[in-house]
Amino acid sequence: MRQLDIGSHAHHCYRTNQTLVHKSDEQCQEAAMTSLRVGLGYELEVRGRTSEVEQQAFENLLEQGVLADRLGYEALWMVEHHFTRGFSHSAAPDLVLAALSRQTERLRLGLGVVLLPFSHPIRTAERVATLDILSRGRVEFGTGRGASPLEYQAFGMPFEQSRQLWETNLDIVTRIFEADGEPVHAESEHWLVPDVGVYPRPVQKPHPPIWVASTSLEGYLSAAQGGYHLLGMTMLKGLDAVAEDIAAYKAELAKHGHDPATRRVALMIPWHVAPTREQAYANAADAVLWYIRRQVNLVTPSDYMDARHATYRVLGQLAAGQAPEEAIETLREHHMIVLDDVAGSRKALERLEAAGITDLILQFQVGGLANEHVLSSISLFAKEVAEL
Repeated sequence: MRQLDIGSHAHHCYRTNQTLVHKSDEQCQEAAMTSLRVGLGYELEVRGRTSEVEQQAFENLLEQGVLADRLGYEALWMVEHHFTRGFSHSAAPDLVLAALSRQTERLRLGLGVVLLPFSHPIRTAERVATLDILSRGRVEFGTGRGASPLEYQAFGMPFEQSRQLWETNLDIVTRIFEADGEPVHAESEHWLVPDVGVYPRPVQKPHPPIWVASTSLEGYLSAAQGGYHLLGMTMLKGLDAVAEDIAAYKAELAKHGHDPATRRVALMIPWHVAPTREQAYANAADAVLWYIRRQVNLVTPSDYMDARHATYRVLGQLAAGQAPEEAIETLREHHMIVLDDVAGSRKALERLEAAGITDLILQFQVGGLANEHVLSSISLFAKEVAEL
């Protein structure tokens, strides 16, 4: 994999309640070491088969994003999934983020992630740059290779070559950005860039911050070797195991000459905070369990036999198969979810910071949770948990 020294390009760092701020490497490093950024994350679940329910889910997201921007949240991230009815209708996250970019002023807009194997590198570069322009330089460029054989089949790409496809695509996209409109020639088995200049160009130079998403130690180490920021989750393994992987990621960064202090680590976690723990349970337990069972089955199907990922099955599959109350406690114990009052949410926040994260991506809108509960949780977390 091509190595990217993000530290040498770190003149596009930023802080709470600010848009793009150009800083020196030293200032960026200091900010990275001292600030926990809090953002929102979306699978864009749709609980209901009517087009009206689907359309309302998009409207709710935009309303929530505008509120988060006003309250001081740092970012809003959106996944990319295909053919996952109910679980995720976020097939074109860049379009949703483009709409949100014109309704917000400060929120960083996270592509979490672009599934690189399914799109020509030129189209990826064009769309990311266009979003960066529309948002005035607020894009976070998350990348990944996807985990669904069905997606690979539908887009005509070989699933067994997923890592190679991702690496090649990212390398070409990065070269396009760095060329800044000058002609680029690149060839691979699946893609050709025939000595052309690609436009438009992103606002952030040479490109928006690059992230890699993974749920495995192997993926964490691969991201570290390339010097990329890291996107993860606790949903499958639990926080203790993820914390060990984060420590390994940081050690691998240093081993390959990348300063861990200039790299960011984000975890995405379903979260609902209410005035009391009992109310948090009553509001969100059903929605969270609905989401968990679909998430685990999507990422680790019942016939999944990879021994390296046994821990996933122990925690993720265990919780998915338990009775509701027992499942919630298993998930809470391992910080795979947080359903709590303000005091409990603060303790969870401290535990996550201790695990080594720099960014927390909160799934307030999870499992089709009622919009009124989502808006309330967004406000309460901002004002009394994180004190944004």
